Amino acid sequence: MTPSDLKYHVQQANTEGHYFDRSSMRFFGDTMANYGCRSAVVRANYDVDGLYVGDIDEGGVLIEVWELYRKRAVKHGLKDSVYFAKDDYRRVYPAK
Repeated sequence: MTPSDLKYHVQQANTEGHYFDRSSMRFFGDTMANYGCRSAVVRANYDVDGLYVGDIDEGGVLIEVWELYRKRAVKHGLKDSVYFAKDDYRRVYPAK
């Protein structure tokens, strides 16, 4: 999966409306060329239906995701990865 393929699928699923908007990316000083994409598994406090399942100490759930990572930091030092579920391309927030 390339970052552009992921962008297409996320926009088609309409799960993260403004993440890939040109104006949003410009505001943060980002471009598609600065992204990479890889497969990952994250532990989250929410199940696949988006329902809260408890603290990470209680187990949480493992979710297969596409990790969209930045190759270089952008404005304000942003360099964190963003995760999208492989099954429906919704955004996943991993437990810290």
